[in-house]
Order: sequence, then C-alpha cells, then structure tokens
Amino acid sequence: MTPLPDLMLEPLVRAALLEDLGRAGDITTDAVVPAALVSRTVLRARDPGVLAGIDLARLAFTLVEPRLRFTTLIGDGSALAPGDLIARIEGPARGILMGERVALNYLCHLSGIASATARLVQAVRHTRARISCTRKTTPGLRAVQKYAVRAGGGANHRFGLDDAVLIKDNHVAMAGGVMVAILRAREAVGHLVKIEVEVDTLEQLREALSVGADAYLLDNMTPPMLREAVAMIDGQGIAEASGRITPQSVAAIAETGVDLISAGWLTHSVTVLDIGLDTEVLGQG
Repeated sequence: MTPLPDLMLEPLVRAALLEDLGRAGDITTDAVVPAALVSRTVLRARDPGVLAGIDLARLAFTLVEPRLRFTTLIGDGSALAPGDLIARIEGPARGILMGERVALNYLCHLSGIASATARLVQAVRHTRARISCTRKTTPGLRAVQKYAVRAGGGANHRFGLDDAVLIKDNHVAMAGGVMVAILRAREAVGHLVKIEVEVDTLEQLREALSVGADAYLLDNMTPPMLREAVAMIDGQGIAEASGRITPQSVAAIAETGVDLISAGWLTHSVTVLDIGLDTEVLGQG
C-alpha cells in the first residue's frame, strides 16, 4: 500500500513530541543516561496482528535525534506474529528514550486499528461486502486512523463534511422528510458530489428510492430487513449496513448482500496492539 508522505505526518509527530517533552525536555533521561551512550533497540511484536504506523514511529525517533539510524524490517499492512522484529534503531541512547513513548503510542494504536479491520475483512471474505470506517475518529488523527484501516484491508468512508453528502436522521428530521432532503441536496451540490441517505426503515428506503441517491445507509437493520433492503435497492445504488457491527455479527450482515459495512468502533474505541521496545546498550559513542 502507498504510505502517507512525511509532509503529512511530521506535524502530528512534532506536536506529540512537544507535548511529551514539555518545557524542560526529558529530565529523567538527561539525569540518568550519559550523553555519549550509544544503544541499539528493536521494535518487536508481542501480539499477532497487522502493522500500521511505522513511518510515524520512525519520525518520532529521528525528529528528536537526527543521528539515530532507523531501519524498517516490516512494512505497514504486513501480518505480525509474536516475536517478529519490526524495526531496528541505533544511535544516541538519550534520543531513543525520548522518542520511545510517542513512537509506541502511534504504532500500537494504528496497528490495533489495522488488526481489527483485518479480522472483519477476513470474516466477510466469502461475500461481496467491504469493511469501512466512519468519521468517528480522534480529533487530529483522522488521516492516519483512516490510513490504518486501509492497511488492514478496509475501505475509507468520507474524510469530512466537505467531500460527500451524507443525509442522516437529524438532517431528515430538520428538513421535513427523506425525499425533500435528497432533493434539496441534489439542487445544492455539484454534479461530482455523491449523495448518501441514512434510513432506519424500509418505508424510508422506499421514499429515498423514489427520488434516487448514490448510496443508502441501512442503519441498525436486522439481517432479514437488510436482505429485503438489498432487494429493493436492486443495484440502483450502494447498499451500506451500519450499526451493531461486531466480529460475531459481521458475517451474517455481509451475507445479506450489502456492498459495504461501516463500523465506527474501528477508529474510536479499538484495542491497541502490543508492540514493545527491547534495548541493548553498546557503549560510549
């Protein structure tokens, strides 16, 4: 997969390093570790999963100490087994210690997203459905969290409020109905902007189909309802299932024939993947 450019990643890593180093830097490391000490460190997987965020980890070390040599051994999107070596870092020991927590925070969090996504992707592999994330992301981290979903084999939903129309239940309530909301959206946006509408019932879907949209978000529907909804849509737009998506339920939802399954928890509450830092002291530089 195509990595995100450093130009996009550096502001995130710089902000995290500044937050961690505060006003006086790493006073523990400065007091305890000799300035001339050189160390070799490896990033090692402790859990099985899928890797994401290696470039953020690299920047966390090399921005805080440019003399560090960071060697990537496994790229984003790669499967990990416990004990797998991910990268080697060699150079001034103080720099390794200063960058460690920021590097691991990004790497463990994004690898957790990629790993959870990969598990859902594997569960629906026998169907046509694709797994997608949502806008339920950590403020400031949307680009890299969505990147991690792609690293796990998933697809991205819209990135923000400005790149697609998604008419949700509150829009419908305030507009006065599904049909009027779709018609207003079509009049207001350009011809290249896609329109998706969220529906909770088959009656709302029928109303949406009467005027047409590019995609239909079928929210919190049971598998029998989803099958009927897919039959009603009949290829006239994308059928997306959302709500109550779990590793246990996702296969049954995918088997209804939907095109897309979106799960907000992939980015907003996923469990981190355990990745550790093992250090070997080499001596004075």
